[in-house]
Amino acid sequence: MVTEGVEAVFLETHNWGKAARFFQSLGYELEFDTGHNSGQLRNGDGPYVFIAEVPEDREPGTRVVLKVPDEDAFRPGPDVELVTPFEDTHFGTRMATVRDPDGRLWSLQAPAKG
Repeated sequence: MVTEGVEAVFLETHNWGKAARFFQSLGYELEFDTGHNSGQLRNGDGPYVFIAEVPEDREPGTRVVLKVPDEDAFRPGPDVELVTPFEDTHFGTRMATVRDPDGRLWSLQAPAKG
């Protein structure tokens, strides 16, 4: 089994409020605000956007998150470099990181076990 396509885009920002309003101006609706300068927005049935505020001295990053329906059945091809294995997240899923041939990092998100 491989991935089922793009599940989300994870964005870091220096201003959560401005970033959220930017996406809302593009038709995204706020699904939830964590109360900690981050939250999730969605536009229709497409991938969601999760935005998290980072300190000014840190360069904001972007990560595309690919959906893995079953971590145990996941079998990437030989051209996929596994950077970090699946690990529990604080938001109730399991995430792994892979690197593409150009050095970009991609997140793989699977449901929590059990």
